[in-house]
Amino acid sequence: MELAFFSGYARLRERSRGGAGVILRFERVRPRNARPFQPNRRREITPEFLERTIRALKRWNFDLVTMDEVCRRAVTLPTANRFACLTFDGGSKDVITQAWPVLSKHGVPFTVYLPTAFPDGIGEAWWLALEDAIAREPRISLIIDRQERRFATGTVAEKHDTFEFLASWLRTLRPPDLSFAIHDLCKRYSVDLARLSRSASMDWDDLAKLAADPLVTIGSATVNYYALANLKETDARREMTMGKAVAETALHRSVSHFAYPFGDPKSWRRADMVMGQEAGFASAVSTISGVIEASGYTNLHALPRIAWDGRLGSLRLMRVMLSGIMFPQARSPDNLV
Repeated sequence: MELAFFSGYARLRERSRGGAGVILRFERVRPRNARPFQPNRRREITPEFLERTIRALKRWNFDLVTMDEVCRRAVTLPTANRFACLTFDGGSKDVITQAWPVLSKHGVPFTVYLPTAFPDGIGEAWWLALEDAIAREPRISLIIDRQERRFATGTVAEKHDTFEFLASWLRTLRPPDLSFAIHDLCKRYSVDLARLSRSASMDWDDLAKLAADPLVTIGSATVNYYALANLKETDARREMTMGKAVAETALHRSVSHFAYPFGDPKSWRRADMVMGQEAGFASAVSTISGVIEASGYTNLHALPRIAWDGRLGSLRLMRVMLSGIMFPQARSPDNLV
């Protein structure tokens, strides 16, 4: 990637491979923490890096646009400038405390994808509870497939390995099994799941302030932020339609854009795309990496996004990724990406 940047190859191929533009995906925005064990750090960026990114995108002549404008440009002929759309998943509290001041300062539109159980105070951020338990304990045990499994978590490396294994396993569980497993873990190691989840999430007062800003688009990410592929289709449809209805009722505005929870190819199905259209969403974003093509060559209900790894701080690497040379090109309007 460094060679692609310094040789000029990325910029040379940007026009042919970069499509109409890109959607950037972030989650948390907060100052750097010195703790050695931070398994969720790749989902975080600092306010300073966010500001550097905005300045760089403007310097690179990207048009910073809303999700509505993304949908328009995805089905029309290419424009002179490529676009970039900034999105934030999960409804994290630091979106309003850390990201919003930076974005407002630069007049940048952005989208927040909201799982509505979290501002209601009943969402369960199991990934935070898992991190908390592993961070504090030299060893942990958990029931997996009806057997007691024990994990050494004495060193930072052991903690990271255990977190990756258990997070991947938890992601595969159906909601009742996921809830049982994470509550069992929290009970064993005195983790206050409700407190962790509430403190990390925006409430409805926060969201009402954001919704009043014309630069902010509020999107939906279901009610409980379950991977849709782990649900029956009737339950997945209910999560999508209820998430939309709750957000619209609470914020008194239309919610037209959707994000698949977690968003990777294993977390949602083609049937979920159809349900999203039937629920009235104009678009649905994934975490599949790629660029947005013009002229209808990217499916609006399977939009790719470039998820930035918060452990990286190089704008050179970002420029290479935004060029599109790392991603396959769309060939048909029926393509998933």
